[in-house]
Amino acid sequence: MASDRPSVLDNRREQAFPILTAEEIGRLRHFGETHRYRPGDHLVEVGRPAAGLVIILSGEVDASQHDALGHDEHIVTHTAGSFSAELSSLSGAPALVNAFAKTEVEALVVPPEKLRSLMVEEAELGERIMRALILRRVGLLESGHSGPIILGDPGHGDVLRLGSFLDRNGHPHQIRDPGSDADARRLLEQLNLAASDLPLVICPTGQHLKNPSEDQLARCLGMVRPIDENKLYDVAIVGAGPAGLAAAVYAASEGLDVLVLDCRAFGGQAGASARIENYLGFPTGITGMALMARAYNQAQKFGAELHIPDEAVSLRRMDSHLALDAKDGGHVRTRAVVIATGARYRRPIIPNLETFEGAHVHYWASALEAKLCAGEEVALVGAGNSAGQAAVFLASKVKKVWLLMRGAALGRTMSEYLVERISAQKNIAVMAHTEIVMLGGTGSKLERVRWRNKQTDEETEHAIRHLFLFCGAEPNTDWLRSSGVTLDKNRFVCTGLEAGENHPSLLTSMDGVFAIGDVRSGSIKRVAAAVGEGAQVVAAIHAHLAKLDQGLAKS
Repeated sequence: MASDRPSVLDNRREQAFPILTAEEIGRLRHFGETHRYRPGDHLVEVGRPAAGLVIILSGEVDASQHDALGHDEHIVTHTAGSFSAELSSLSGAPALVNAFAKTEVEALVVPPEKLRSLMVEEAELGERIMRALILRRVGLLESGHSGPIILGDPGHGDVLRLGSFLDRNGHPHQIRDPGSDADARRLLEQLNLAASDLPLVICPTGQHLKNPSEDQLARCLGMVRPIDENKLYDVAIVGAGPAGLAAAVYAASEGLDVLVLDCRAFGGQAGASARIENYLGFPTGITGMALMARAYNQAQKFGAELHIPDEAVSLRRMDSHLALDAKDGGHVRTRAVVIATGARYRRPIIPNLETFEGAHVHYWASALEAKLCAGEEVALVGAGNSAGQAAVFLASKVKKVWLLMRGAALGRTMSEYLVERISAQKNIAVMAHTEIVMLGGTGSKLERVRWRNKQTDEETEHAIRHLFLFCGAEPNTDWLRSSGVTLDKNRFVCTGLEAGENHPSLLTSMDGVFAIGDVRSGSIKRVAAAVGEGAQVVAAIHAHLAKLDQGLAKS
């Protein structure tokens, strides 16, 4: 639902809707072509591929949001010098707004591929345009009147799953509960559906999806497109966390043809961090989502192709190049591969844990989860930085956070600034030497949590409806089992000396395949370290491609 606070489009309107001068438009003319529109013609239409950057040369264009409940909300009237575009314009993904000619209109249309060139070649203008695109997306996220509608109880596990997926991908959407929302109830009646049919997703195109998978939802929204199996990429990057996005930004900015795959969302575990305060250049801190969204947009700006969600299921050598097989049956042909699949939080051994997963057991703490447990007591298991960040974030939303840890002191595994922050929060109780022994509730609804002090064997039970788990990490390497890439005893990817090289490097045991970030054996589990390896690997990729080119020249 929309917030009562002033929108970013109100507070930063001049930046969100800048007016280009005649001289600036003149510099951009060679990037596009002039088109004419009659009154009522759509320049941009919700659900259809975005046209790119549409610069208004004369006339007026109305931009508005429209949803499946029949609500229309005017955003702005574009006049000469302004432009119609949003972040989807960079990739040609389906538009999230309507823009139609109010009068006779003449416009300069810059297609997505030319828009990315414009961003690089016209740095100053590109910066202004990019800022506007980002602010417009933020405005759509704030408004709550665009994107798909998820009909269902906000506390239902699958509603949370779908909402979290769209949140993590920065995609506007609405969650409407027919139990309390008259418009949603009326829509359900019009569709002749019952409560048992929920959750239901209504895409902007009008298509209905009953409790879809994340992949089904993404394809309905046009978030991913079929992979061009005839194209040979310079490098395919598997994983869009800090390491993978850094590699994509540096590789694409240096002219390499880059494809990025990720099975769920950009940002990885870092994207779920409530606040990162020890990352260079952000003295006041930044949310993981904001940091990763900037990297994601930056990669698009330089021309990297991002297929998210699109899962790689195997890696193999194919003649003179490498092939990644995708879950949907397609495959990617590439000259080099970067494994940046990171790690995922472990599922601790707790009786009945799977019964409450989804709606009551969470593996990250975003605004969506915080809203569900506002004013309540929650339990959080973990003692690393991610656990600390989550605890501090939740403490500002909930009545009390019980932070449970197996060790003796947070300082052994958590950064000092977070330890101090937690100590200063009166509603965070740190329980050392503690483990959960029982989860209880009715059906799939968690109602109570019992834990035990391992030193005293004393057990304590509390009325708790939400449990957050940040219990260490295990690598996402199952898909590499038959690839020939060497893994260590804990299934992290071996590189350099461990992989049989005669010097330290990011190269794996398979020529042309590199590993970076948390998935790499011996890596430092920090965002900055992952970003550094993402930048470092690009030099190794260039050297590998040069070697391939020399081999082809000799043959």
